[in-house]
Amino acid sequence: MTDKELITWLAEGRYEAVFNYLVEQYSTRLYWHLRHFTASHEDADDLLQEVFVKVWQVLPTFRGDSAFFTWMYRIASNEAISWLRKKKVRAALDFQSLENVLCAQIDDDPFFDGDALDRALQKAVATLPGKQKQVFFLRYYEEMPYEEIASVMGSTVGSLKVLYHTAYTKIKEMLQREF
Repeated sequence: MTDKELITWLAEGRYEAVFNYLVEQYSTRLYWHLRHFTASHEDADDLLQEVFVKVWQVLPTFRGDSAFFTWMYRIASNEAISWLRKKKVRAALDFQSLENVLCAQIDDDPFFDGDALDRALQKAVATLPGKQKQVFFLRYYEEMPYEEIASVMGSTVGSLKVLYHTAYTKIKEMLQREF
């Protein structure tokens, strides 16, 4: 189904059908997007529910200025960034760094099924600042073209390339120290 067809359904008032399609089509991708921010199955699952609540609430106002996928990724990214800010405040109150909290979650995650290198990569990504982490995830894991990332993040391709390169360099250095 195309975005045009979905927009037609919205114009006809078929919100539930559009919403159900979006949930079915994008749940998995959005879950993994959130999971890389949170480093926790439970937190990613909770955030995914919050994302879809927001999507449901604002679906009638969707104008089609961007693709549904881009629009939902932006909502998910904003939710993840808000979650990280709250988590950072809680970590500070416990006199811990957010990076240490996220790395501990990776170690304690019973759903993690990767090897030592994958665990080290996840920890390295967890230490990146917000925008670098987001660009790295979308480019490396989602293999999204820079143009689409620019649309999702509301940024320029040039600045995204710089952010990705910086993130890549940091991760490479961390992994080289580890292995």
